[in-house]
Amino acid sequence: MNVRMSGEVIVVGSANVDLTVRVGRLPSPGETMTGGIFSRQNGGKGANQAVAAARYGALARFVGAVGDDPLADEVVDGLRVAGVAASGVARLPGTATGVALIVVDDAGENQIAVASGANGLLSAPLVAWALGTFQPTAGSVCLVGFEIGDEAIMAAATWAHEHGLRLVINPAPARPLPTGLESMAPILTPNRGEATALTTKTDPRRAAATLRSRTGAAVVVTLGAKGVMVLDDAGTERIPALPITPLDTTGAGDAFNGILAAELAAGTDLRTAARWAAAGASLSTRMAGAQAGLPTRDEVSVALEA
Repeated sequence: MNVRMSGEVIVVGSANVDLTVRVGRLPSPGETMTGGIFSRQNGGKGANQAVAAARYGALARFVGAVGDDPLADEVVDGLRVAGVAASGVARLPGTATGVALIVVDDAGENQIAVASGANGLLSAPLVAWALGTFQPTAGSVCLVGFEIGDEAIMAAATWAHEHGLRLVINPAPARPLPTGLESMAPILTPNRGEATALTTKTDPRRAAATLRSRTGAAVVVTLGAKGVMVLDDAGTERIPALPITPLDTTGAGDAFNGILAAELAAGTDLRTAARWAAAGASLSTRMAGAQAGLPTRDEVSVALEA
């Protein structure tokens, strides 16, 4: 039986429709690959993270934006079917819903190009309006991604800070942190490349230390098949990934963040939460598509006990 968590997971971020082509290998610049297999699924880092948290058992809410095209209903309906409260999704007239074009090879690696659409127009007032309709329960976690603008990010972070919520920032894709964000002591969850982009440090341990010196908070760096590195008050710990041959790594980072937030909302300590999240991210790569393989907490529990 799936577990319901105590606090809520409130995700502020992007929602897309993913158009995916699976080919034998990723094309080189200027190269055309034929014979691919096409699929169409809901995605966007924020939406993926909210669905990951909900499927894992959390009470999940999503704040974002879609357009007024046929894809908008597809995105919102998908969130609701997955168990995510979608009342915080704004519908923007005259705007296209975000779309991601994804190529995945036989090794599970991918290339992604995104047309942000409505995600790029999610404003601070829209975020503030949506969050103002919520009454977060004790222990809730606010998870914010970087596929939206700085003003929207700061509106979400400020709301979380004012309400005493734990703030998790997934700086993906990487860009400089918005002014004022570091003072809110967010838990940062970059992958290795993003950590380097944010600090110029190629070693993940040094990158994490640099980020921690700026925020005063814990940093979690995801390392793909090599697992996760956590840097907190107790020092550094490496947490391994599960030994799984991936079918599709698209959305694995989103699975990690959604599950991490769900465990934190349940009152789990960060290192234990990261262990569950790393296992869940590994399991998410077993199926094609960012949301199709997202695991339940029971599935993660079985994998960790194996």
